[in-house]
Amino acid sequence: MTLRRQLSIVALVYVIEGFPMGLFQGVFGVYLADRGVGLAAGGALGWLGLAWSIKALWSPLVERFGSRQAWIAGPLLAMAGALAAIAWLPSNPVGFALWSALAVFCLASATQDIAIDAYTIGLVDRGREGPANAVRMACYRVGFVLAGSGLPLVAGGFGWPAAFLVGSAASAVFAGAALATPRVPLPPPAERRPLHALADWARRPGLFAVLGFVLLYRVGDRAMGPMIPFFWIDRGFSVADFAVYNNALGAIATVLGAFAGGALVARRGILASLWVTGAAAVGSNLLYAAVALWPEAGRLGVYAAGVIESFSSGAVGAAFISYLMRICEKRHAAVQYASLTGLYALAGSLLAGASGWITELTGFAGYFALTAGFAVPAFVLLPRAATWMRPADAPED
Repeated sequence: MTLRRQLSIVALVYVIEGFPMGLFQGVFGVYLADRGVGLAAGGALGWLGLAWSIKALWSPLVERFGSRQAWIAGPLLAMAGALAAIAWLPSNPVGFALWSALAVFCLASATQDIAIDAYTIGLVDRGREGPANAVRMACYRVGFVLAGSGLPLVAGGFGWPAAFLVGSAASAVFAGAALATPRVPLPPPAERRPLHALADWARRPGLFAVLGFVLLYRVGDRAMGPMIPFFWIDRGFSVADFAVYNNALGAIATVLGAFAGGALVARRGILASLWVTGAAAVGSNLLYAAVALWPEAGRLGVYAAGVIESFSSGAVGAAFISYLMRICEKRHAAVQYASLTGLYALAGSLLAGASGWITELTGFAGYFALTAGFAVPAFVLLPRAATWMRPADAPED
């Protein structure tokens, strides 16, 4: 299959993958706040995000049974049903039925992610990870913005039930599009042994270096994320100012960074890209710390820190995903990739949950500098972790 054909398919499936996350992060909380739901109930929505952290628990089912397309389309139809239910369920107070619909949506979205990531690893030829991951991150952001910005606009004009029904219809259309994608080769069901694949990993030398690297390499980004909006508000920006930045300038910078990171991977290889983009990400956290320490930087300094952080986040994401793809076996990608990304997400979520408490003790400048330090041990582990990367032309076995 040509590179252009592979990239067009990657673009489609990652618009599909980004759409539910745009709903979870950009729509559900706004909806509950608009309906007057209290902070406690609104904050509890964050616990549903654990679905993405623990998705490895049911990834063996995705690996063992059915096709990748079935595991993409089925959850999309479940999300369509959940959104249709949310459109008509009472929202204040948040009852059991609404919590159940939201939980079904999140579990289905996490399951779809397992299948899409595994499908992409099976589809993309080794050595093409750089361009593929640039397209992947850009189109994920497109899907995210379509939901996170588009559906609230529909709600503003036609009401929340209409917005959720539009989201439901879009999910159903995405399910049909997923079923039309080309199949990737998979072993017969009897030969798929996902737990055996993890056991093989456990016997490989360097396992703890790999796990430590995955755990820590991007933890600084995720740990800093929850405090960035609070920092902007503390510096006198309005909620609208931050929303415009986050949905426009920051999104553009992230996409440009993803393409830059993908180009670097294609030109210099994954290992060199991990060093360069990882250092840039750490530097962007330190830049935020410097701006926090020096209020005289003003609004321009905050904007500059935000743009550089978003650009470096896109670049380091493209390099990191390329590494994860390269160390996973195509035939066991569902369980292996889900385990790695679940580990990465869990570490960031735990630190992010404590970010407010730590910032109260250290201030914004101290916390932003600390987040840069969180990632430093990953660079010590990188040379050992890199030994797991297969050459692009190596046979799968």
